[in-house]
Amino acid sequence: MKKFVVISDTHIPKRAKELPPKVLKEIERSDGIIHAGDFVSYDFYLFLEKNFLIHAVHGNMDEPMLFSFLPETKIFEIENLKIGLFHGIGAPVGIEERVLKKFKNENLDLIIFGHSHRVFNKKIGNTHLFNPGSACDKFFSTVNTFGLIKVNGKNFEIEVIKV
Repeated sequence: MKKFVVISDTHIPKRAKELPPKVLKEIERSDGIIHAGDFVSYDFYLFLEKNFLIHAVHGNMDEPMLFSFLPETKIFEIENLKIGLFHGIGAPVGIEERVLKKFKNENLDLIIFGHSHRVFNKKIGNTHLFNPGSACDKFFSTVNTFGLIKVNGKNFEIEVIKV
């Protein structure tokens, strides 16, 4: 079984100076990080990349350097679970449909996205969609959250954790 911390919209150092201790502690106990964009700072990305296994995409608020090497979308596997990763675009209303459209015909088990800063954890059709919210920013939400995903083959469990 593999365990990954799922984060998005960290906006470091603009909206927070660093990840909350609760998030860092969970990362240290996991196999890696899945970050759905809006790191904001290249230096923050480098800190994560240097210290942990990370799957990541760029977000709309990221520094230009991050756009130069992080993709807009990424498809990868953890064990036998096929995952799509995308920050998201547009207004929060209807974001799930735009995210699904971005990966049409990919036959994914799970799509992880961000952008809205709000938790979304629901299966639509054959694909589970998950947005961990933001562990650092309450701009569009009243609570800070992140996710923990436990993967065993094609089976997975998602936990939403309040900071």
